[in-house]
Amino acid sequence: MKLVPVFGEHTVDQLTLMFNSRQINLEPGFQRKSVWTLKDRTRLIQSIVAGYPLPSIFLYQRNHNGRLIYDVIDGKQRLESIFMFLGLGRFKREQFETKLDLSDGLEWYDWRSIRKHDPEMAAAIRSYKIQTVEVTGELAHIIDLFVRINSTGKRLTSGEKRHARFYDSPFLKRADLLTSRFRNYLRDQRILSPAQIDRMKGTELFAELLMSLNHGGPINKKTSLDRAIGNDTINGNTLNHLGGEFVTTIRLVKQMFPELRQTRFRNSAEFYSLFLLVWEMNNQKFILKDKKRNLAATALLRNLSNGVDELREQLRKAKPGRPAQRLYQEYLLTVQGDTDSSANRERRATILRSLLWSLYERKDEKRGFTAEQRRIIWNSEDKKVCARCKKPLTWEDFTIDHILAYARGGKTTRENAQLMHRHCNSSKGSR
Repeated sequence: MKLVPVFGEHTVDQLTLMFNSRQINLEPGFQRKSVWTLKDRTRLIQSIVAGYPLPSIFLYQRNHNGRLIYDVIDGKQRLESIFMFLGLGRFKREQFETKLDLSDGLEWYDWRSIRKHDPEMAAAIRSYKIQTVEVTGELAHIIDLFVRINSTGKRLTSGEKRHARFYDSPFLKRADLLTSRFRNYLRDQRILSPAQIDRMKGTELFAELLMSLNHGGPINKKTSLDRAIGNDTINGNTLNHLGGEFVTTIRLVKQMFPELRQTRFRNSAEFYSLFLLVWEMNNQKFILKDKKRNLAATALLRNLSNGVDELREQLRKAKPGRPAQRLYQEYLLTVQGDTDSSANRERRATILRSLLWSLYERKDEKRGFTAEQRRIIWNSEDKKVCARCKKPLTWEDFTIDHILAYARGGKTTRENAQLMHRHCNSSKGSR
């Protein structure tokens, strides 16, 4: 069924009544988060007081259990601002003042003081009319309308458009959940600002990383992301596995490069490349928790970052690059133009591999001791006591422990082996 619009108008009083009756839904699944500042909201109230017309509000009319519900397609920020100013319901704690001239010069007024000092103005605000367009039709068409409307307010970001189109996607929901979990990290390392996170940039970045993990490497953002997020062939088990790999990788990045904000790798495009490199190295069994090597890796990244930044400033002054700056020139080419293409992402990955791979050691190919090794080590010890608790061991309750933990590069050899109780080994972990 095609969209059927009904044009009309509602007073502030009528909209207030609909909100109090829970007929207005400000947060349908396809809506974006609130992005208006307090300055935006005070200007709206000033426009209403001045009698200026506002752009139309678009409402999606649907029936829910015999009740009419109106999902806000466009006008969420305007309606929120009005409800906040009036102190309605859940917006009571977000009431604000605005600067108005009510015959005594410009002063700050809230809704309560307006009603007290100028009842006529309060009545004019309640009776102020806002043009509305009530729309019925298929939800897919409604979402398309939401994305297309750009006549008022702040335009939708690419992340907000994807959220609107695929708001019910388990893939997108998982990315949104991970963004909430690591919001402070994104903010503190200045990978994204709080405003960018609120406008779905974090969800977009994390969805892209999840799909890259599923793909096994860099993807082309422009051609792959929409198709990836809308892909319903990724089942719940796969999504859980990808989520686990994501969390492991971002924790490694945090541990390896705690001051990422001091380098150019804090910007989302280059963070993407660094994240995937760490994920790749972890899958390749590199030992990534060595503090000294991580300090050296941080120094290398900082040098690369500074070198590229200096070269860019040099080129801006029309000074040609020097032979010694060739690596910086190659890297700079990957972040100019289409920085998110798979080709440029692959080039960045190659440069980062050349810097970091030789710095780290790999774990032993063989992790566990064989049955033969267990017997040899057991029979080689005269005193069969636990290396941790020093109590006697039995054949039924012993295991072979790596003296230098496998996770830290310990080899699965006789020289790196000791007898230990099973529960002592479990409690030891990678220490």
